[in-house]
Amino acid sequence: MSERIDPNKVPKRRLYTGEEIPALGIGTFGSDKYGPEEVSQAVYGAVKGGYRLIDGAAVYQNEDRIGEMLQKLYVEGVVTRKELFITSKVWNDSHRQVEASCRKSLADLKTDYIDLYFVHWPFPNYHAPGCDGDSRNPDSKPFSVEEFMDTWRQCEELVDKGLVRYIGMSNMTIPKLEAVLPLCRIQPAALELECHPSFQQQELFDYAVSHHMQPIGYCPLGSPSRPERDRTPEDVADTQLPEIVEIARAHGVHPVLICLKWAVQRGQIPIPFSVKEPQYLSNLRCITEDPLTEEEMARIAGADKNCRLVKGQVFLWPGASDWQDLWDLDGTITK
Repeated sequence: MSERIDPNKVPKRRLYTGEEIPALGIGTFGSDKYGPEEVSQAVYGAVKGGYRLIDGAAVYQNEDRIGEMLQKLYVEGVVTRKELFITSKVWNDSHRQVEASCRKSLADLKTDYIDLYFVHWPFPNYHAPGCDGDSRNPDSKPFSVEEFMDTWRQCEELVDKGLVRYIGMSNMTIPKLEAVLPLCRIQPAALELECHPSFQQQELFDYAVSHHMQPIGYCPLGSPSRPERDRTPEDVADTQLPEIVEIARAHGVHPVLICLKWAVQRGQIPIPFSVKEPQYLSNLRCITEDPLTEEEMARIAGADKNCRLVKGQVFLWPGASDWQDLWDLDGTITK
């Protein structure tokens, strides 16, 4: 380990309870490129290097290896379980068996509790990991408030039982949130959403903040290693946006780091993924120094291209027209 960033110097975000958590985490979705061994080794190095927030999910198929690395870190005295903030997610095929899914994640991660547990997608529509973009499941259905709330109530029971500390939602839209939030007994502590300079989702971001949900932004660098099924010719590369390139040049750093500085200063928690030690260490270090100016923040705000990268088309139901039906673009839930 070439260096360590002091976790106390990493900016914090405050959850609705007042608890503070790190403003940047390490992602663990290896996409189709990196296996459990590489991802878990990156988690091990990242925690040694100062990371304290780990964003995981059952469907990433690496929680068991990550759990082994966490045990190694505890035994070596690098960190205690209490010093970490660990997230996981229930996958679409387990919406009717949330506790069983959570208990498997707990066993794999070798922990008694998960800090924040998300409903990964608001549909029970299943696809196999690594499938191609044309894959469809004939059993897929449009969003149902009743089915989602059944899943959410199971998540609330996880809190009651002490298996998880907070629960959150992911890949939601304002119309879906409007429908379910009044029905929640335990409010979501966070909303995970795609968020990067070319896809800022300002309206959804503001909605989350106004409802005391901490935005956690995935694909913060434009996800250069996302699966092939999520690539289309019109996609914009965030690190090639002229605004990002020019600001990076002014700061003498890689454009990636400008994307992360912007995300943290804006108020979301980005969860960049890298298996390369110099990269994940510089990702964390950059948010502790040399902040962007208000003018630079405003320039990046103006660079939004409304370019969604993770379109979710593999979750479409029979009769749906295209991926836009997943995102309620006309302001109503698409049936």
